[in-house]
Amino acid sequence: MKAVNWNKQDDLTFMYWRQNIAQFWVDTEFKVSKDIKSWNEDLNDKEREAYKKVLAGLTGLDTQQGDKGMPLVSLHTEDMRKQAVYSFMGMMEQIHAKSYSTIFTSLIPSQETDYLLDEWVPSNPELQFKAKLIEDYYMKLFKPEVPTYDLYMARVASVFLESYIFYSGFFYPLYLAGQGKVTTSGEIIRKILLDETIHGSFTGFDAQELFKTLTPEEQERAEKEMYKLLLDLYENELKYTKDIYDEIGLYEDVKDYVEYNANRALANLGYPGYFEDKEINPIIENAMNTNTKNHDFFSVKGDGYVVSMNVESIEDEDFIFE
Repeated sequence: MKAVNWNKQDDLTFMYWRQNIAQFWVDTEFKVSKDIKSWNEDLNDKEREAYKKVLAGLTGLDTQQGDKGMPLVSLHTEDMRKQAVYSFMGMMEQIHAKSYSTIFTSLIPSQETDYLLDEWVPSNPELQFKAKLIEDYYMKLFKPEVPTYDLYMARVASVFLESYIFYSGFFYPLYLAGQGKVTTSGEIIRKILLDETIHGSFTGFDAQELFKTLTPEEQERAEKEMYKLLLDLYENELKYTKDIYDEIGLYEDVKDYVEYNANRALANLGYPGYFEDKEINPIIENAMNTNTKNHDFFSVKGDGYVVSMNVESIEDEDFIFE
C-alpha cells in the first residue's frame, strides 16, 4: 500500500485537479421538465428522433468511459495524484451517463428510453464499431504488467473519445438550445462538453509525457497508429453522422464540427491539425464559449458555481417571526 502525497510542488496535475473540482455538478441541479413544452411544440418528429438517438449514443460512450476507460487508464498510472484526477473524471463520466437518462425521463416515455438504450445502442453498427475500437486499447491495460507503448496508445484512444468522437452527439442539443429550444437539456450537454474539454486536455498532457519515454522506433510506430485510429474513427463517424443528421439537413455542419474536434484532439496530443480549418456553425461556436458566468442567449444557468461552505443547521427558533 502507498499513500498519495499532495504536499508536492503546485504543478499541472494540481491545476487539473482544481479545475475538475471547480466544474463539479450533478444532473439534479437542472429542471428538465421546463423543456417539455418546447420538446412537444418546437421540434418535429424527425428532429425528436435525431435528438433521442444522439443522446442514446452519448449514453453508451459515457458508460464505457466511466466503467472501463478511466479506471483502466488510471490502473497503471504511477503518479498517484494523476490517478486521483482520473478517478474523479471517471466519476463525472458516470454523472454524464446518468444525465442523459434524466433528460429522457422528462421528455419521453420509459418504453422509448428502454428501446433506445437496451436495443438501439447495442444494435447500431457505427456506435458499436467506435466503442469496440477504443475499448480494445483500454483492455490491453487489464493485466499486471503493461508496456509504456500500450499506456500511451490507451490515452490516445481516450483523447479521441473525449475530444473528438463525443462531439457529433453534442452538436444537436447545443444547436437547438442556441435557438431557444429545449434549453435546459442543452445546458446539461454544455456542462458535459466543458467536462470533456478538461478531460481530453489532461489525458493529452499525460500522454505527451509518456510519449517522451518511448524509444524513437516506438514513437514512429505510435504516430502511425494514432493517425490510422484517427481516420478509422473518422470514416465511421461520417456514416454515423449521415444516418442521424441527413434527414434534418445538418450533415455538412456536423461533419465540419467533427473535423474541427479531430484537430482539437490532435492538439491535445501535441500534433498539428489534420483536417482543413473551417468555420463551424456560429450557434455552436457560441455554445463553446467557456467564459465563466456566461449568461447569454444560450445559457440557462451560467458556468460559475457558488458552493456554500459556511452552513449552519436550521433550528426551531429560525421559524419564530416577531
